[in-house]
Amino acid sequence: MAQRPSCSPHPETDAIAPTSSEATESRDQTASKLVDRFAIWSGVAGLVPLPVVDVLAVGGLQLQMLRRLSQIYGVEFSENRGKALIAALAGCMIPATSGMGAASALKAVPVVNILAAGFVMPVLSAGATFAIGKAFIQHFESGGTLLDFNPPDYREFVKAQKEMWESRVGRRTGSTTATSATTAP
Repeated sequence: MAQRPSCSPHPETDAIAPTSSEATESRDQTASKLVDRFAIWSGVAGLVPLPVVDVLAVGGLQLQMLRRLSQIYGVEFSENRGKALIAALAGCMIPATSGMGAASALKAVPVVNILAAGFVMPVLSAGATFAIGKAFIQHFESGGTLLDFNPPDYREFVKAQKEMWESRVGRRTGSTTATSATTAP
């Protein structure tokens, strides 16, 4: 039979409270991991072989990501406002979003659909979700809310995040290719 300690610790006196910078850093790490996870899931949603359904799935994931980021940063979330902001921010990324629409439409064309479904759409979906998530993290970190978010202000930031995503994907693809090339006879 286990014995209880005679002196129980008091959480108020024994626990060391994290400093505000530690709490902020932890919150930022949590938000970044969340964005990475939703970017991967958006890439998976881009694999859906049905045109338009894939774009709707990615949009739903982006909306859920925004809802979760709002919770992390303590920002009031409105689904209608969230939809409008994601659409507006995606509109700032015209090349990526038009590419998503074109890749989705190509899924209806035989033979070409394999290329669109397997390569183009997942990468575009994941990259757009990553860039949108990082833009909202930066906005929320600066004390912004959904009501004062202005998508054109984040055009350059989104472009930089998209390039960062492409370099991450390129590094992984390049390292895999280099590894397989060195191990081949």
